[in-house]
Amino acid sequence: MASSNMRGVYTNLTDIRRRVFSEVAKIVYELGSDPSNTDVEFDRAFEELPYQIIPGDVATYRESVFLERAIVSERIRFAMGLPQQGVDRPRSISEGMAEAAGPDAYYQPPLINVIKFACNACEDNVYRVSSSCQGCLAHPCREICPKGAITFRNKKAFIDHEKCISCGMCAKVCPYHAIHHHTRPCAEACGMKAIGSDEHGRADIDYEKCVSCGQCLVNCPFGAIADKSQLVQVIWSILGGEEVIAAVAPAFVGQFGGKGNVGKLREAFRQLGFSGVEEVAIGADLCAVEEAEMFLDEVPDKIPFMGTSCCPAWSSMAKMEFPAQADCISMALTPMVLTARMIRRKHPNAKIVFVGPCAAKKLEAMRQSVRSEVDFVLTFEEMAGMMEAKGIDYLALEDDNKSDFDVASEDGRMFAVAGGVANAVVNVIHREHPEVEVKVKNAEGLEECRQMLRDAVRGKYPGYLLEGMACPGGCVAGAGTLQPINKSVAAVKRYAKRSPHPNAVDNEFRSLIHKLEREEDGQESDE
Repeated sequence: MASSNMRGVYTNLTDIRRRVFSEVAKIVYELGSDPSNTDVEFDRAFEELPYQIIPGDVATYRESVFLERAIVSERIRFAMGLPQQGVDRPRSISEGMAEAAGPDAYYQPPLINVIKFACNACEDNVYRVSSSCQGCLAHPCREICPKGAITFRNKKAFIDHEKCISCGMCAKVCPYHAIHHHTRPCAEACGMKAIGSDEHGRADIDYEKCVSCGQCLVNCPFGAIADKSQLVQVIWSILGGEEVIAAVAPAFVGQFGGKGNVGKLREAFRQLGFSGVEEVAIGADLCAVEEAEMFLDEVPDKIPFMGTSCCPAWSSMAKMEFPAQADCISMALTPMVLTARMIRRKHPNAKIVFVGPCAAKKLEAMRQSVRSEVDFVLTFEEMAGMMEAKGIDYLALEDDNKSDFDVASEDGRMFAVAGGVANAVVNVIHREHPEVEVKVKNAEGLEECRQMLRDAVRGKYPGYLLEGMACPGGCVAGAGTLQPINKSVAAVKRYAKRSPHPNAVDNEFRSLIHKLEREEDGQESDE
């Protein structure tokens, strides 16, 4: 899977996306203390919001200011957790908000959405001749074409797309590199090949294949793809006086600025109204210990290899496309769920909010078996919107003078970086069984993960531990991140080294893993 050059570049699309989050959060903080209160003032605030985000009467980005506002209106609805409306009839932006406020309300599928009238209908898998063509005498492109699709007009190569089968042979042999392969950026980013075209040539998602990794939405140069949020529902829970506890993914370090000052993070969450903050790296330690025990028990006597479980998009792809090897994917609960369970033991009535980099975690939390543990999922981008809405300057915050989260291990904190999960599992095994050789293969991006599994099925990785990450670079490259990937990797590594515990085995909560296993009562994990 190609990695987009857009990642890490702050564009006008990034600005609009993040401003939508902050402005929606601001309205709810100011007017939405009562979820049932969808009165005229509340509705008016949302109706006026597109005009605040896209002011004036001259289009800035597209051919029409009205189109710009219509697209922003859909993004506002997604930020409110509401379904897409379209433009085929007049409707209010907040239509359906009362239903979304119910205690059992959740996303109405689909989670990832294409705003059709924002889509550029990009060409996909098409070869075109550029102006670099010199009309050379050798004509290698014409000679190699198996379908006779290439002729010459005005001394330039011409491709008949009625005959072309997009094999790419012409592009490979052109001495001037004058034949270019055009692909739809969202489809190229999709490791599931879940994006095709509708009857109008616009992007269309096959939800039978989609695993909600979110790579399409951050790689669309037209901002035509967006996912739904629980931003509003989290704020309502806070304003309603409920105990709301954040479980923050290991990739949090440096996302909001700075170099991993946990005191500032806790203070920011306190000002937002959260009752507490816990580090999901604690659950990562438990996951590493559990997967180490599974590996020792099952590989290779029961299963030929074992894949890690913590990335829901990777594990969903593996089970979907390789059903015969589904039992080779670890049944360990993910760090998100394990951490939520520990929080739930002490705070049975709390609302637990996973805050992380991942769109796929939203899909994971929709599963019935997980919803009892995790109430809401927010990305770092959505959380930054809440901070902006409350006027919180993260870097200017005072440290709360408490110590760092001091129970998660260095290895647990490294779950956020590609290769970190497998390394943590191997280190657990070697702590207690140094004589055991554990061979590891890791893959980043779903296409690379797919190839890794194909090779494993063919017998290339007997007895191996396989780590799969849907996002190239690991969780630090998730769709909901705020910082460039390389910067995030460096920040996570620095923070991990501050842990007093090098190995997941050293986690003081390790003894809880067996209690959590017993609570499962033999129920299969669907992580």
